[in-house]
Amino acid sequence: MSNLYGSIEAGGTKFVCAVGNDALMILESATFPTDKPEETLQKVIDFFKKFEGTLVAISVGSFGPIDIDKKSKTYGFVTTTPKPHWGNFDMIGFLKAQLDLPMFFTTDVNASAYGEKILDQSLNSLVYFTIGTGIGAGAIQDEDFIGGISHAEMGHMFVKRHPEDLDFAGVCPYHGDCLEGVAAGPSLEARTGVRGEAISLTSTVWDIQAYYIAQAAVSATLTLRPEKIIFGGGVMAQEHMMTRVRTQFTALLNDYVPVPDLAAYLQIPAIANNASATVGNFALAKREYDKAN
Repeated sequence: MSNLYGSIEAGGTKFVCAVGNDALMILESATFPTDKPEETLQKVIDFFKKFEGTLVAISVGSFGPIDIDKKSKTYGFVTTTPKPHWGNFDMIGFLKAQLDLPMFFTTDVNASAYGEKILDQSLNSLVYFTIGTGIGAGAIQDEDFIGGISHAEMGHMFVKRHPEDLDFAGVCPYHGDCLEGVAAGPSLEARTGVRGEAISLTSTVWDIQAYYIAQAAVSATLTLRPEKIIFGGGVMAQEHMMTRVRTQFTALLNDYVPVPDLAAYLQIPAIANNASATVGNFALAKREYDKAN
């Protein structure tokens, strides 16, 4: 029987677990709400125990911040997250206590970025942003994630304020008006009192939000010079948003450096429903198993 690989996409709202084969195809999946750590992870463990004997490695793409430094005493921990009960929790340790398998540990956005890289083998570099309840980003150069002492936290970069948005304090509990504070999904309701899906498409709030997201794309362009920037997450699932972001990006970059055609350069994920992380996790789990053997 062929080897199977596990994917855990650990989100602040739900955990998506899946088992795949060497072709990186999903054979079975399950979703659990993100409750207290022990309760949530026990459901995850019970799901994977059904595949004992054929499951050979797991990759975890988690909400953060997380500790990915294998030399650190807190490797495998979720660290300073505002998510109740999850701060400074040893996720990998808890999983390994019952699932004695090689495990790769990274951020959810890194897993998504890797999935996009796997799906487009012509790419040597890319940046992947998730614009949803929070904002995160992962970057890949060749086969490596960009990062030094830890993973990137581009969702908390500081941005220039939109002239019509100067009085909005932002929603980030750490920085107020960083990128996440002014452009993540909750910022829409905080400004308007209305959830994003109920806001009229003619509202100026969409162009304000696109202005900040476009700044993230300009910053990624100027610092990393990737071949492609991909925007996932619930906010960018709305078709009008990519058009707005491309328009703002063009104005902000102002032809300073050449970039590919924007329809190819600024894109939504290749897989619907932000499922790139599952493909990325399968590939990372397979890579971890190959290293261990």
